[in-house]
Amino acid sequence: MADSAVKHAARTPLLLMTPMFVFYAVFWAAPVVEGIRQVFTGLDGHFTLTGNFVLAAHSDLFGQALFNTVFFATVSVLLQFVLALALAMLLSIRFPGATWVTFVAMIPMAITPTAVAILWKTGLIKAGWVNTVLVQLHIVHDPIVWLNAQGIWAVMLLIVIDTWTVTPSVMIILQAGLQGINQELSEAAYCFGASRWRIFRDITLPLLKPSIVTAVILRVIAAIQVWNIAVMVVGFGVAPFLVERIAFNIQVVPGLAASSKIAFTLSFVTTILVVAVAAVYLRVSNRQPKAGWT
Repeated sequence: MADSAVKHAARTPLLLMTPMFVFYAVFWAAPVVEGIRQVFTGLDGHFTLTGNFVLAAHSDLFGQALFNTVFFATVSVLLQFVLALALAMLLSIRFPGATWVTFVAMIPMAITPTAVAILWKTGLIKAGWVNTVLVQLHIVHDPIVWLNAQGIWAVMLLIVIDTWTVTPSVMIILQAGLQGINQELSEAAYCFGASRWRIFRDITLPLLKPSIVTAVILRVIAAIQVWNIAVMVVGFGVAPFLVERIAFNIQVVPGLAASSKIAFTLSFVTTILVVAVAAVYLRVSNRQPKAGWT
């Protein structure tokens, strides 16, 4: 009787989680399996190991999209992390008005991606608010046609917009981590003569590591999948990204067998890229310093 009760209690959590398993099987696992099947099925309906990858690699703007994706993810994440860490450290001082600074810094988080794109696209036209501010501050003499940017300059423009949008979310993660650090450790180190930089490097950063890992991984995953702002601000093809190419093949040239295969294959490549970057970052961040390092 007791064994039966134990077995029943052990099965209860599984029974309660059954709806979740069914949901994922129907709305996540099934589409993923079908997507993988499409990646390894050629245009003739037969199995192919590399055929669709070759097709995707020779598709329009693939090389530029891959470079832009890696460049955007690297530069934007580094820039956003540095700015967010600086803001989090500043706001942890609790100076007068820090609450208002936090409130203002968090405003971009409350704006939807579509509204962000509209805000910046209307601001970047020749008569937009960006040029108005720059001219009034005498930073530029003549209005700049920002939306005429091409190539890497268009990507840099999108990095600025993305940084303005998501830096507050990174700041909140780091700020929460800073609040969990025991200040007595820093005070003790300061009493023993440690400089502020040494305290920051040897105490604050190591203790902040879990928050840093969380923030960076989330941002890298989101940065690799960027496309919405790029399409809404500069349009298709101006600053191509991997996911932007997926949207292009689905929305602009739908109904073609080749475009469907390219979209599935690019989705697969993007997923592998996200998993690989996250795995490498976790491996590097978990590496212990060598003995004797100071």
